[in-house]
Amino acid sequence: MARKKKTNRKFSGVDPAYLDKQRASLRRIHRKSVLFNAQELAAIDMYCKRFKVSSRSALIRQAVMERVLTGLEESHPKLF
Repeated sequence: MARKKKTNRKFSGVDPAYLDKQRASLRRIHRKSVLFNAQELAAIDMYCKRFKVSSRSALIRQAVMERVLTGLEESHPKLF
């Protein structure tokens, strides 16, 4: 019984230009700054230490986006 040849294909039928365009659209290029007081920063540091969070920026981004998306979902336009 002969074995099938393994091929090293990088793409699985998806256009590489499309993948590049999609990656470019997800790149974070807009910067926003947030200021915290000492107690807020201590709470964030304690949370990161307790739950072993390695990226504080990812934690803050996720928390903000969850709040924003929840707010948008709750206040969507109603027809009646």
